[in-house]
Amino acid sequence: MNPDDPSAAAPVIELDGLEVRLGRRTILRGLSGALTGRCLGLLGPNGAGKTTLLHTLLGFHRPSAGTARIFGHDVVGEIDAVRGVVGYMPENDAFVANMSAVRLVRLMGELSGLPAAAALERAHEALFYVGLGEARYRDIGTYSQGMKQLVKLAQALVHGPRLLLLDEPTNALDPPARERMLRHVQEIRDSGEAHIVLSSHLLRDVERCCDEVLILKDGRIVAYRNLAAERSADRKFLELELRGETGGFLDALRGLGAECALAPRRGRNRVKMVLPEGLEVAHLYREAAEREVQIRRLSYKRDSLEEIFLAAMEEGETQTLAGGAAADGEPHDPGGAA
Repeated sequence: MNPDDPSAAAPVIELDGLEVRLGRRTILRGLSGALTGRCLGLLGPNGAGKTTLLHTLLGFHRPSAGTARIFGHDVVGEIDAVRGVVGYMPENDAFVANMSAVRLVRLMGELSGLPAAAALERAHEALFYVGLGEARYRDIGTYSQGMKQLVKLAQALVHGPRLLLLDEPTNALDPPARERMLRHVQEIRDSGEAHIVLSSHLLRDVERCCDEVLILKDGRIVAYRNLAAERSADRKFLELELRGETGGFLDALRGLGAECALAPRRGRNRVKMVLPEGLEVAHLYREAAEREVQIRRLSYKRDSLEEIFLAAMEEGETQTLAGGAAADGEPHDPGGAA
């Protein structure tokens, strides 16, 4: 997005009490919040509601309660406007095997509202961009799985969307093809021309590409992290192993502004801690000595995305991103991933 655009700081996606029922099952349950990042990672176990959320944003499912907005356009009342600014790369293949890539991408461009001549021109451009320029006249049925994934990316890009919804874009790819796909995602993200929602079960892909992470479980939001803000913040993330009576030690550090979370394990106390500005490691040793607590091990460590994900699955408490939580950049208590 153009940084000079006065709407640049506006939410990309707004969820307003969104609930979706399919038959007798409630799939999404009261999702609320505003998301503004360049690349959002959408995570959750199978059946968490990730694909249902994407399909609802595209207008495939009508909310049973609440709504959602994309760049201010309501997904119920303004779905044509939504589809004009969104590109979608589905998880599953849906090709006509004897159709060439350029014909398919041109067709998808026309369905997205482009005139025929413009759709054909953009189809050639999109296929060259993803690396299929030399193969664009071949039937898609002759393509490898990696090439088919690139065709799906090209058709999502052909009409110049402002938001890309990518559902498992590296699905079934070998390492070289996966690397190519991730480079494309990073290039699109860094260009600023489109925001991205990346739904994946591969945590390393999300950690590499995304600056926000939203985790679903049983149709609810159970965790949100602004990874970009955490990476850029001048905060000291520590992990300690302690021996002794730690209660007074941790209370003293909390009184000095530290964020602490304790996870006892095998007779030792493992603590995750974030030190505020001005509180140094030397203060920890001084407070520990005064309370006869031994610091057996100390290391600088941020929660990995795997730890964040596993903690969200264990805790499973619904979170709401209301009040601009997606924009304020404040990380959650690092002890949540203990």
